[in-house]
Amino acid sequence: MIHGLDTGFLVAAEVSEHPAHFASRAKLDELIAAGDTLALAPQILAEFLHVVTDSKRFSSPLAMPAAIDLAEQWWTARDVVPVFPNDLATRQFLAWMGQHFLGRKRLLDTLLAATYWQAGVSSILTTNPSDFTVFGCFQCVTP
Repeated sequence: MIHGLDTGFLVAAEVSEHPAHFASRAKLDELIAAGDTLALAPQILAEFLHVVTDSKRFSSPLAMPAAIDLAEQWWTARDVVPVFPNDLATRQFLAWMGQHFLGRKRLLDTLLAATYWQAGVSSILTTNPSDFTVFGCFQCVTP
């Protein structure tokens, strides 16, 4: 099975001071051991870099060069498939925004959901399942 990575899950898996760190790592290990694959959209890496380098969120944030190295490791990992927003994903994003009356705080999650949906990904690893359940087409896997 293929699972799309959400930023919150990726942050939890990589930041040891995150409350869900150990559970996220264990879930990743379990899925990879089962032969599952991870999908990763480039916008997740941008948000990941923003979060893990933020001293207001973590007492020991990563320095940007270390965060970039970690993002590169994820992007090129053997068990990770890169997925990209395309025309169909953009159309789905716009349709879902209107259909579900979503506002500006839901833009990034909705574009991510549309990107994964158009890539055939129906399972999302997330720490915030409510970001994706509104669409009615994803299985949300939490730490």
